[in-house]
Amino acid sequence: MMCLMFTGLVEILGEISSIQPTTTFAGYSFTISDAHSILTDCQLGDSIAVNGCCLTVTEWSVEQGWFKVGLANETLARTNLGKLEVGSKVNLERAMAGHGRFGGHFVQGHVDTTAKILSITPDGDSIRLLFSLPLEFYLPLIPKGYISLDGTSLTLTHLSLPKNEKDDHYDGPNRGVFGVMLVKHTQSRTVVAMKRVGETVNVECDVVGKGVESVVRNVLLEGGGEKGGQLEMMIERAVERVLVKKGLIKE
Repeated sequence: MMCLMFTGLVEILGEISSIQPTTTFAGYSFTISDAHSILTDCQLGDSIAVNGCCLTVTEWSVEQGWFKVGLANETLARTNLGKLEVGSKVNLERAMAGHGRFGGHFVQGHVDTTAKILSITPDGDSIRLLFSLPLEFYLPLIPKGYISLDGTSLTLTHLSLPKNEKDDHYDGPNRGVFGVMLVKHTQSRTVVAMKRVGETVNVECDVVGKGVESVVRNVLLEGGGEKGGQLEMMIERAVERVLVKKGLIKE
């Protein structure tokens, strides 16, 4: 089975024109309009990232420029899509074609969590934004690494862990703070720049960072601290090599 990927480079802004309950998905069905340019090669079952969430096309009209997607309860619980209304703008990106150029970073369209906007600060033609998110999703982030916000690929410019209410941008315990910068071009083409302090964005952490964090956690932390665990075995092997090299023990 082929794994669908996105780049985090938003193609167009669509608009939600209808929201209907549906028993098929035990959730809702969105009709998204103003999507002419990404429907010319659309097929039933194609995947389109809507604010960074990979959704399946169930109906569409190339001539009228709309398509429908279903939102299950899991999607509504993990993303901010349930807060959208008729008239809301959404970032749209088709799944990456195998023969196309790759200009963003690997985005799966699997939203990890949501982050809250803490501040918006102008910086010349650009704007800097700070967000807070649960600590478990903060840990895989690295300086100058990638993050996808509402499906937009952005570079991390700030990481911090405020510890108490006296710290700037403290947003409660067990939450980390990260920042990004939106250049003028990005501001005009994505929904992130349209949001205000207190609103949320869908977050997908870089898949590479998540992979590394998972390996470290499973091997060194969760299974490594116990007697006979992975961490103990690694240290024993390292010590043994040093002792052999110094001639203190035989190989």
